[in-house]
Amino acid sequence: MSCAPRPTAVFPSGAGTASSLRQPSLGSHSTQQAAALQARIESKKAELENLKQLRDLSGTLATQMSQLEAKLATLRDGTEAVATVMANWDHVLKAISLASVKTAKVAETNGSVAAREEDKAKEADLPATLIRIPVQDAESAARATQTQTEQTTAESGD
Repeated sequence: MSCAPRPTAVFPSGAGTASSLRQPSLGSHSTQQAAALQARIESKKAELENLKQLRDLSGTLATQMSQLEAKLATLRDGTEAVATVMANWDHVLKAISLASVKTAKVAETNGSVAAREEDKAKEADLPATLIRIPVQDAESAARATQTQTEQTTAESGD
């Protein structure tokens, strides 16, 4: 049996050449690391710029949302006012109807000429009627308008 000769030295003879080969590779490795670090720094700078833009745009958006909130509050208040007017509109029409009925009854009860002359003097004191709204016919007029609209829509659809 033959065996391979055993090395007697602690370090093989090729160890000195291997270390000399490693040094240039270490230099290229550090250059690669520096390039990778530089690329990462550039990436982080770009990310920082994007974050700054995002911060600025977020601030602008927050300002616009605050303005929108104020406008919506104004709309809400206006809507509440319109709702109040619409809720009271029936009462207004009833009051107008009662007032017109009362003035008609007063005119009917006064049959004498002197009383009629007094009524004319009192009527002069009342404000002039600008618009007459027949309360009893309001619903029928609304139905007639709706019927006309439906007929017009049906005719234009044919």
